[in-house]
Amino acid sequence: MPHYVSLQAVSLTGSWLTIGVFDGVHRGHQEIIHQLTAGAHAGGAPAVLLTFDPHPAQVLAGRDIPCLTTPEERAELLFALGVDTVITLPFTRELAARTAEDFMAELKTRLGLRKLLIGYDFALGRGRAGNFERLRDIGRELDYDVQAIEAIRFEGEVVSSTLIRQTIAEGDVRRAAAKLGRYYSMQGKVVPGDGRGRLIGIHTANVEVPSGKLLPANGVYAVWVWVEGRRYASVTNIGLRPTFTGGAASPRVEAHLLDFSDDLYGKTLRLEFVERLRGEQKFPSVQTLVAQIQADIERTRGILP
Repeated sequence: MPHYVSLQAVSLTGSWLTIGVFDGVHRGHQEIIHQLTAGAHAGGAPAVLLTFDPHPAQVLAGRDIPCLTTPEERAELLFALGVDTVITLPFTRELAARTAEDFMAELKTRLGLRKLLIGYDFALGRGRAGNFERLRDIGRELDYDVQAIEAIRFEGEVVSSTLIRQTIAEGDVRRAAAKLGRYYSMQGKVVPGDGRGRLIGIHTANVEVPSGKLLPANGVYAVWVWVEGRRYASVTNIGLRPTFTGGAASPRVEAHLLDFSDDLYGKTLRLEFVERLRGEQKFPSVQTLVAQIQADIERTRGILP
């Protein structure tokens, strides 16, 4: 399944398309994608999703918006939901300055666009002039249909990437998982640390954080860790390790895999955050830290049987 990073190499006919950032691919996004793929495939048409990286607000407003999903993670999730083609366009001021008419004309040519599905509040193009009404008018001119999807509510709230980012930043990964429809996850390579885990008898894997990826709040979490297709329960710490002199300059992710002793250096791990056990603490001694970690391990065994 192709994942393009420009429109130049794309040549399709009769496509059904949806456009948006889709960061997180949460329950609201999934409803749009379900309608896209079901409708497209019923008519033998390709289901195409066009997204952007970085987030448009980072480019246009200078806001720091850590991502819920990297472009690669997003594409993997979208393909699993039945999308046939993913296009991730680099978002630039030049792209933002294009008119909705100009941009949609190119999509009509490249994709053979037949139907466009958009979120209820979607808009594109210079000055965000390409709202539903304008895109519908352009569709009449270019011969494609436009359908708006209403907001999806879950547990009384409209599901949004902004709300999920806030929830994860507060460490409430269980609530975030409910809105995502899956555990919040990150993927990174195991890199050398300072060996403190080995010195205290609790081996940890120091996991490299992808650039721009949102980390849950500092603290200790019950986490499923995937290693080469197998899943292991883990106690994972995110933080500065204040018990040790000096601590770390920026948060580290250190995973202790239960009942696992193989070498992990250089391997890529996927971490699925299930529940926050506690906040990060500074302990009066290494011995009290180790005792607390043992308690965290026992609690994790109860959460991740």
